Amino acid sequence: MKLLYKPLSLIISALGGVLAGAVFKQSWKAISGDDEAPKATATDRKIRDVLLAAALQGAIFGLVKAAVDRGSAQAFEKATGEKLED
Repeated sequence: MKLLYKPLSLIISALGGVLAGAVFKQSWKAISGDDEAPKATATDRKIRDVLLAAALQGAIFGLVKAAVDRGSAQAFEKATGEKLED
């Protein structure tokens, strides 16, 4: 059963990445009023904005990844009765 978890986990993680991207985009827009976050190479933007965008993006992606991983592990355990041990 654990072999089945890996491919499902990859699909769920990809969907989590899409969700995290959408959450980040909306969060950045709410914070800055800009539609797009600055890229690290955008020399026309203030370094403060570039670093804030990077920190926010990292926090959101980390939070969503942990939530998705935890939720999928719990769902797998509930469905199969097997615990995923790392």
